[in-house]
Amino acid sequence: MINIYNGSLDKTITVDRIIFEKKGSKKEPTVVFFACVHGNETAGVFALKEVLDQLNESQINGSIYAIVGNLKALEANQRYIDEDLNRIWTKFKINQINTKHKLSSEEKEQKEIFQILERIIGEHSGPLYFIDLHTTSSKTLPFITINDALINRKFSKLFPVPIVLGIEEYLEGPMLSYINELGYVSIGFESGQHDEVDAVLNAIAFINLTLVYSGVMIKEAISNLEDYYNRLINESKGTDDLFEVVYLYTIKEGETFAMRPGFKNFEKINKKTPLATRNNQPIISNFNARIFMPLYQSKGKDGFFIIRKIRPIFLKLSASLRALKADRLLVLLPGVSWENKDERTLQVNLKTARFLTKPLFHLLGYRNKHINKDYMKLYNREWISKTNMYKNEKWFKR
Repeated sequence: MINIYNGSLDKTITVDRIIFEKKGSKKEPTVVFFACVHGNETAGVFALKEVLDQLNESQINGSIYAIVGNLKALEANQRYIDEDLNRIWTKFKINQINTKHKLSSEEKEQKEIFQILERIIGEHSGPLYFIDLHTTSSKTLPFITINDALINRKFSKLFPVPIVLGIEEYLEGPMLSYINELGYVSIGFESGQHDEVDAVLNAIAFINLTLVYSGVMIKEAISNLEDYYNRLINESKGTDDLFEVVYLYTIKEGETFAMRPGFKNFEKINKKTPLATRNNQPIISNFNARIFMPLYQSKGKDGFFIIRKIRPIFLKLSASLRALKADRLLVLLPGVSWENKDERTLQVNLKTARFLTKPLFHLLGYRNKHINKDYMKLYNREWISKTNMYKNEKWFKR
């Protein structure tokens, strides 16, 4: 058990790894909330405690779990201790934690979380939903991040906030990417800036809506449900578009990086806009787009992302092509072959298939996982999505 403090609320609470657990029947829906995967993002834990401690357990129609991520970093009020817990969820690293003699602080945390995750998945066969609550270092609208699978898109569109997809193409080892590769609905919610009251209140709204949309609670069991929905509309300023990540600036080892002050998340930027400095030299935008998650904290290697709005016609086209499993035709093109047909992993010879572009692969559900000067490896989320688990849910049929 540890004590944690939230400055915006001027409040201290005591938490352990699992802060809430209510187990229903095996086939009923299950929601698993994570908070504080980054130890300096306390809003999600305080929001979960506020909501879940007040639930009438007799009204829960399923299972709810709330799990704290990085306990050591949370106790120290740091993003992480040795390494970013949200960048080590690869199959290789997960296999390592069971064989290594000496684990880093975050690997110890990961091992405990992984064991809980395995237990939950083993005990439940109904629709499973995994929600990861975060906050950002910059001023921001509340927003959702997802790996680009149709089950994630459909569930995310229930919430009146912007959605950013494709981030998995730029990051190695996020926890939700690992869970998504198991085939489950998994979404991240960024509720606001660290240590702002709105970050807690937005997370409270999102948690309540999730409980209803997942079917774990009926809407009559959540008072002021419409107010929660309207809060997210107002906080997101009516923006509920889908965006796609098109660029990430990664901070190199030994580099001195600093964002220019004052950028807000989702702020529009133009080409030639100075965004940051590296070793006192300016970093200039090459895009007419929007800045996304600019780094205003001491820890982390993701300097900033650039995102662009996705036109609705392309979203509809991609959904239709994926439903038809049109990606099976890609291997008929020169330079494209199966790297692993069972896992739907493509290998693309960049010299032979240089006429093929990322947007084509994105339409069909593929995201770049590895690239060198000769080959690109792409992985398809749709083929491993447990669509049958969700196909009878009301939100899926919309």
